[in-house]
Amino acid sequence: MSQRYESGMDVRRSVLGDDHVARAEAAKTAFDEPFQTLITEGAWGTVWASDGIGHRERSMLTLALLAALGNFEEIPMHIRATARTGASKQDVLEAFQHVAIYAGVPRANQALKLAKETYAEMEENGHLAEKPNGRT
Repeated sequence: MSQRYESGMDVRRSVLGDDHVARAEAAKTAFDEPFQTLITEGAWGTVWASDGIGHRERSMLTLALLAALGNFEEIPMHIRATARTGASKQDVLEAFQHVAIYAGVPRANQALKLAKETYAEMEENGHLAEKPNGRT
């Protein structure tokens, strides 16, 4: 594989966690392997690997864009990723409030609903800890 692919896999594991990436890799088939390579090299090996802004900011941007575009299916995955990127619950709330103003209340409301459900699941499973600055 290419260096960009390897870098993308490293970033993907760092953001989404080893377990998530292992499940995704196990589900990959010959049919969707080119698509998975595109995502790994493009999204993770190029955009997320760039040092222009940090993973915390990328988390908030990603969540806001998913909500604004109505792509709700990936919101729980990216909420779980905030435990590794440093985006706090307050950061996520702020991002979704921004969505409400610029993209519409219904989309922000649905995103908040999914975030609340995902945070509750994370707390129940012990995967939501306080950040060093006391924020969650």
